Amino acid sequence: MTTLTPRTFTERASQVILSIPHGKVMSYGLVAAYAGNPRAARQVTRLLHSSSKKKNLPWHRVVNRNGKISLKRFQGYERQRQLLKKEGISFSQDDAIDFKTCLWHPDPDKLFF
Repeated sequence: MTTLTPRTFTERASQVILSIPHGKVMSYGLVAAYAGNPRAARQVTRLLHSSSKKKNLPWHRVVNRNGKISLKRFQGYERQRQLLKKEGISFSQDDAIDFKTCLWHPDPDKLFF
């Protein structure tokens, strides 16, 4: 059986996001880097905004480079925080996630591209 290799940045970024395990997070920039373009963090944001539901992406596991939720209060922030807490992720006093315990780096050999 042949495995199709993701050819576009969007396909690769989607695959990286889908690979983030329960209880772990990645930053937008880290997703972009593993998908092949470390300067495309904003494209990851657009992907999550436009395709999370359609592609069943665990959008809540992607946060900003400071370990914080980028969504504004009453515009998705509370929902993302709730989903992350449900996965066992805790937040500091300033609402940051501890990257030392929660940041995930995928094994590039298991990303299939």
